[in-house]
Amino acid sequence: MTEKFLTIREMCDVFDVTARTLRFYESKELLFPVRQGQKRLFTKRDRARLKLILRAKRFGFSLEQVRQLLDLYHIDDQQQTQIRKTYEVACERLADMQRQRDELDAAISDLQEQMNWAEKIMQADENPKQAAE
Repeated sequence: MTEKFLTIREMCDVFDVTARTLRFYESKELLFPVRQGQKRLFTKRDRARLKLILRAKRFGFSLEQVRQLLDLYHIDDQQQTQIRKTYEVACERLADMQRQRDELDAAISDLQEQMNWAEKIMQADENPKQAAE
């Protein structure tokens, strides 16, 4: 049975990415399409890797982290090392995201307080008689 290859255009359509993105990931040694002259043909392995790359990118992993994690696939331990290391990196990333969320929540709260203060000042300026009462 022959493997089903996807062209660069088909990959772009399936994964909603640009050809430039695919070429960039290839240059970073994250994807390894088969070359036929100028054509790039993407294998099932490339499709799986791209799916993982896009998910990791969404979670804020660096491309170097992604490359290192994908490279662990080739260790002959049924992906235990890859899964363990991915879990460790994910725990670190989750902690970073939670810290960022906490900082953002604090900034939002502070901004809301400042805006409430400004609103009261503006209302007092618009209704000086009511403010005096």
